Formats: sequence, C-alpha cells, structure tokens
Amino acid sequence: MPSRSYPGHRSHPTRRRLAFGAGIAAAALGASLLTAPAAQAADPVVLNLLTVNDFHGRIDPNTVKFAGTIEGLRAADGAGGANTLLIGAGDFIGASLFASSVAQDQPTIDVFNELGMVASAVGNHEFDAGWPDLRDRVLNDGNNAQWDYLGANVYLAGTTTPALPEYGLYEAAGLTVGIIGAVTQETPALVSPGGVVDLSFGDPVEAVNRVADQLTDGNEANGEADVLVATFHEGAPTGTLTLDQNEAISPVFARIVNEVSPKVAALVNGHTHQAYAYNAPVPGQPGATRPVLQTGNYAANVGQITLTVDPDTDVVSAYTVANVPRVTTADPTLIATYPRVAAVNTTVQAAITAAGVIGNQPIGTLGDDVTTAMTPGTPASKPYPNFERDDRSKESTLGNLVADAILDALAPPDRGGAEIAVVNPGGLRAELVYAKDAANPADSDGVILYAEANGVLPFVNNLATVDMTGAQLKTLLEQQWQRDANNQVPTRPYLQLGTSAGFSYTFDPALAEGSRITSMMFNGAPIDPAETYRVGTFTFLTGTGTPASAGGDNFWVFRQATNFRDSGLVDRDAWIAYLKAHPGVGPNFEKHAVSVSGLDATPIAGSTQTLTVGTLDLTSIDSPANTSLTAQFAATADGAGAVDIGSATVAGGAATIGVTFPASASGAGFLILTAQPTGTRVVIPVEVALPESTVSATAAAVQYGSSPKVKVTVASAGVTPTGTVTVSDAEGAMLGTAALTNGAATVSLGRTAVPPGTHTLTVSYSGSDTVAGSTTTVELVVKRASSTTVAIGSALIVKKGSALNITSFTVANGGVQVGGTVTVTTRGGEVLGTATVTNGRAKVALAPLTARGLQVLTVRYDGSATVAPSSGSVVVLVR
Repeated sequence: MPSRSYPGHRSHPTRRRLAFGAGIAAAALGASLLTAPAAQAADPVVLNLLTVNDFHGRIDPNTVKFAGTIEGLRAADGAGGANTLLIGAGDFIGASLFASSVAQDQPTIDVFNELGMVASAVGNHEFDAGWPDLRDRVLNDGNNAQWDYLGANVYLAGTTTPALPEYGLYEAAGLTVGIIGAVTQETPALVSPGGVVDLSFGDPVEAVNRVADQLTDGNEANGEADVLVATFHEGAPTGTLTLDQNEAISPVFARIVNEVSPKVAALVNGHTHQAYAYNAPVPGQPGATRPVLQTGNYAANVGQITLTVDPDTDVVSAYTVANVPRVTTADPTLIATYPRVAAVNTTVQAAITAAGVIGNQPIGTLGDDVTTAMTPGTPASKPYPNFERDDRSKESTLGNLVADAILDALAPPDRGGAEIAVVNPGGLRAELVYAKDAANPADSDGVILYAEANGVLPFVNNLATVDMTGAQLKTLLEQQWQRDANNQVPTRPYLQLGTSAGFSYTFDPALAEGSRITSMMFNGAPIDPAETYRVGTFTFLTGTGTPASAGGDNFWVFRQATNFRDSGLVDRDAWIAYLKAHPGVGPNFEKHAVSVSGLDATPIAGSTQTLTVGTLDLTSIDSPANTSLTAQFAATADGAGAVDIGSATVAGGAATIGVTFPASASGAGFLILTAQPTGTRVVIPVEVALPESTVSATAAAVQYGSSPKVKVTVASAGVTPTGTVTVSDAEGAMLGTAALTNGAATVSLGRTAVPPGTHTLTVSYSGSDTVAGSTTTVELVVKRASSTTVAIGSALIVKKGSALNITSFTVANGGVQVGGTVTVTTRGGEVLGTATVTNGRAKVALAPLTARGLQVLTVRYDGSATVAPSSGSVVVLVR
C-alpha cells in the first residue's frame, strides 16, 4: 500500500514540487513558484486515480466483479500498480446490505483493506452508529480500517481542532499526492444528531482551501504535496444534467466547482448517488479545466481520473476522467488473475455464508413488489433494469407500508399509543421483491427472507412516540421542502415522507414557503391545529429525548415535540414482526399526498372552479397509471349522500377538472376527488357559502301620519332570491317586514313608526336556502304632519269692553295627536290671548275688546315636533 500521512502521522519525502495545474490549458499555472529547470527534463508521469463512493456495504455476488474492475484498471497503469491510488468519497459503511450490516460492516472494511484503498472523505453514513463507533471501532487508530478517513471540516464541538485527519500524503508515480477530504455540512441532520453531539461540521470548501494552502506553503513541517486532489462527500443533484445546469440548481455543488482553490488538480464527489464526469473550469484560470467525478452508487462504476504530470514542475498538462462500468468477466477468471480479488472473494463468501445463517430465514410472504419511488434509468443492480430506485422526492408504496408497520407496533398504549406514523425516505435502503433470487437457493418467489427485510431498514434505530399539535404536523409536512440548520436549501431540496393509512393531505407547491400544505385529514376528520396527536417514527427523527438530538433529515419541528417515549423496539424487529403477522403483504397504490391548486376552500354554492390536480400516480414498481378523476361534494367525509360535481381524464398523474358546487350546498362540507384505477381518494374540507345577494332600496318622503313605503329589490347572479326583507331603525328596532315576490317587496312602515326628520334605515335581506343574506341602507325623510285649524267665538256680537272666549279645533294628517299652543291676535298683530291645545282643542279667554267695529281675529296653531302649524280666523262685531 502506498505510504500515507496526516497530522500527527506524517511521512513525506524531502523533494518538494509546488507548481501544479488542471487541464492542458493550465500548463503555466504556478510558474512563478518553479525552481530552475534540470539540465535534462524528465518524462511526464501518469497518475492513475481510481475512485469509489457510496458503496453502502454492497457485499453481494457483484463485489468480486467490482474488485476485478479496480484491479484491472490498476494493472493497466503501466507501472504494475505503482502509479495508482484508490481513493473514496465516503459512505462505504452504513445503509448496507445484510451480509455487511449484520456484521457491523466489518466485511466491507475488510474488502477495502484488501483492495488497498488509501483514503476516503468521511461520509455522513460513517456516523450512523455515532462518532464513538467510528473513532473507536471502525478506525481503531488504524488497526481496523487501514485507509484514512479524511474530514478537513470535521471539528471537535465548539473548536477548530480537527476530529479526523484533514489530509493524507501518498506516494504514487514518483509523486507525493495530497488527498484532502471533506463531508457534507448537512451531516448533523442526516444522522441521529445525538451521535455527533461532540462534533461540529464546517464549510467544506473553506476547509479544503485552507488545507490546500497549507500543503503548498513550502513548509515541510506542516506537509507538502506535488499534486492535490480533493474528495468531497457532497455532489451534484443529478447526473443527467450538464455541469452548468447542476450548478444552477445546487449552490453547494456550484461552490465546489467554482470556489475550490485552483491548486487542486481534481475533484472527487459523492453523497448524491449520481454518476457524472465533468470538465470544469478552473477558477481564475481562463481556458483551463479540471475533472469533477462521481461514480453513482453501490459499486456500479469505478471512477478513473488520470493526471499527466511533469515530475520536474508538477504541472498537470493533461487529464482524463470517466466512469468505468463494473466488468462482467466471470468471477473465477478474476479470482485467478488478481490476488487482491481472490482475497476479496474469500471475505465476501465468508460474509455471505455467515449472514445466511440468519439472513436466509423466511420471515413472511409477499403478494407483489413493494418498492421505493423509481425514476427511469439504468440502475446499479437488478431486478429493475429500466429504473433507478430511491427517488426521495416522491411518495412510495414502501414508505407508506413501513409507516403502517410502525403504527402497528406503536399503537398499543404500552408502546406509546401512536395515532399517526411517518417515515423519512432516506431510511428505506432496499426493496421487497416478489421474484426469487437465482443466486440464493434459500429464496423463493414470494418469500421474504430475514436479510431482505433487514435490507429495507438497516439502520437499527429505535422506534419512539411524541406528542405533536396539528399545527406542528403541518410544519412537519412543510419541512419536506428542506432547510438545513443554516437555513439554506440542501442538496436534496425536497424529501417526501411516508405516512400511515388514515392520514392524508393536499399541497400546492406553487404557494409561498410555509403555506404549501393546504389541507390535512386524519381518520375522516380535518386535523385540528390546536389538537394534540401522537406521532410514531424512528429516533433518527424524534431524537432520544432531548431537543438537540432530534431533527434528522432537517425535520426540525421534532425539536418542539413533547412527551417523548422510547418504545424499546428496534425498527428492524418491529418491521419483521409486522411482515410475519401480515402474510401476503403487498403494495397499496392509493396516494396519501396529492397536489391541488386553484381551489378556493370557501366556494360559493353553484359556482364552478377549475382545479389542477397532480401527483396522482405513484412511481413505485407496478404502480398503475390513473386514467380518470371524479369530483363529489358531501356533507360528511365518508361521502354519504355525495353529489357528483365534476370529472376529468388523468394523464401522467395529472388532471384539470372543473367542479361545480351544488346550488343547495351551504356550510361545512367536503370535496372528494377519486382517481381510478388506484382508488386514490382526496378529501378536502371546504366551507360552502351561498351566492351573494345585493339589496337596493328607495323610500319617498312622507308626512308624519302617512305610512312610509320602502321599495326593496334583492338580486343574485343566476338566482331569483326568495325570503323576507326587514326595515330597522338606527337602534335596530324592526319597523316593518315583507316577503319577496320575484325578488322585490314593498315594506310599509307604521304611520307613526318614524318621527319627523331625516332617517337612515337599515334594509336587511334574511337570505334563503339558495342565496346569502345582505343589507343596505336607505334614507327616509318624514315631514311633520299637516294640520287644519278652525275657531269659533262665544258670541258674534259683543259690547265694547266685554270678555270673549275663542275655541279652536286643530286636526292633523292621519289623525295624529295634536298638542301645543294656540294664539289669538288682531289683524295688527296684537296678542289677545293664548291657550294650550289638548287633543286638538283649545279655549282662549280674550282680553276685553276696546275698539268698536267689525274685527277679524287670527287664531294660529303654533305647531309641535310632529305637527306643522296652521291657522284660522274669527269675525266679531264690537258695539
């Protein structure tokens, strides 16, 4: 094995070369650092870098071919392997196949020891069992894993002290090659947080650049390298896009490509399980490129980067970059050809045999394949030659089935009393496959072996329950759109949770972040934001009882959950118990989460809305494509008495459907969408409002004592309103009411209901079964009642100086009661007397008349608040 070095364990030659570049166009890079050329230039050397990432304990019949691929590429380096370094980008252990996981991944460690891997970036899965396990068992100070796990951005918590080697120095092709490693900064959210509580994870690009500067500063004491390579357990989101496209959608990947120091000659990636080989521009070096490589996953490929290096100047003048598919050569040939492959075969066979003692035990039967979400493509392994597994952005039959199993285990009160179970998609690491494995005689069609069940849930988390409010459940679903601890969008921007039967929801991805979940239903009732629900899941999500330990996969709301209870059950054991108890278990193709946009959850009865419905189809294996969508409205979630309100054709899992809410609907109800043939049933609470109405009213001015008439018209689009209208005064007292006829009514008010003056009255439509009520106001002017006054004297002829009495009679409009005063005056305006009017009559005693002759006296009624003034006259002869 080539020599290695890292802080505290350095071994490097005295010869130093400090200039290196990337790409043919970078030949002049670092020229200012060159020493005087030798008298005779040495021939260029070719450094052969072989890379692997995300192996995940794939100890299976393909392991020998994978090892043979490495050995064939090593043997072809032109120097008997002396020019080759085997390096990795993390996740060699964790989420492993049963043959490896049952032995705590020791077989995987042994295989890569035998293959002579010199270094790898540490991956997040290396921390699955916690930092102490990685440090004390996996590494064991170099006595177990004999390669260097590098983590330049992994520090002891609260310090800048490296917890792992930051780099290693290795001899190959006559060069000292510096390998710098870094892991995704998201690691604390991707493993059980409690397992890394003693560590902190910094910026990987900053850490790599810091170490690159250190290894090229000319100081032998802190390490020097001729060529630098950076291996990141982080990468591009997809291998099907161009370099520029991946940079556009992943700021993390863009930083690796564009901000890693030009001193680094090659970039090796991992973590995202994508296969790509890019020629990336070197920052600050126009025209120069360097290789960026990731091999996919599960040993499907071996990455190969060759660097042509001038040994005198250490400038990289050329390179190649490619993924080499795993060879198909027969195992016996590979074993006979390559001693390392023979050693690997011995390890693999021993591991498979040992695992078979437990792993080949049948624990259940399967009705049909139950799988993760799939995407079209070439997979790492059979049995799905046209699909790639593990699309974590989509709902799957496997995720929902595992959630059902968790709920089954945790529902009993003594196990936590769970009502709802959720599953993070990254916890599902294999499929349940009906077809037998031809390579395993113990496997038969429809039989589930222990190893197969374990492969689905290999992490050995405990199951726990917590209390969450309905509002927190909504936040949990909102956090499927991911934000890391630094509030940045991570490499996988969306993770679709699996959910147990009875829990469903709708979402609209076009809405603003935090408001995308539009409805939630649980056992036929809307989720109440203030109600508490008991949620069961892995301790990876809930933590182990403290907020700091919760929140795996960036589902941070679990840190707000209360009443934590660890069931003591291991997820694998509960899963296997469920499979034993449910023979013939199979996939359920009904979706739990469906996107619906365009819905107003407070529709108007009789109105039509156009909805866009998506994600109706699962992408798990054998999921049928829905072809039709029907819409119904019902007063209850079970659909009793449902009314058909729309239908549409489904294509590609989506439909545009017009729904017309019944004109007779009113109040709380449910929109029910049903897709066939899967039977996916989407139930959305709605609050149906009646059609709006508009009230208009007029009122003519009247005299007090005459009945005011308020003419009312009520209109509503498409409906002729029926019912009653009411007129009320400013204090709310009802003055009159009338029934509508053809949307109109005249409300007669009492003759004395409204006093004289200008009044603003309220006109209210009570509504009906088909039209909502409404109100308006109308101005009514009431004038004082008109009056007529007549008078008679006690005598027509009187003597001068004699007394005379005048009696007046006043009548008001409509028989309004008349009160007030009357005044008797001469034609010249002299007041002769006044009197109070009672019931319209007054008797005025006049002062003695002193002037002889015929006199006309005016009898004037002065009026009141309700009656207008009037007057009469009396003729008297004074002798």
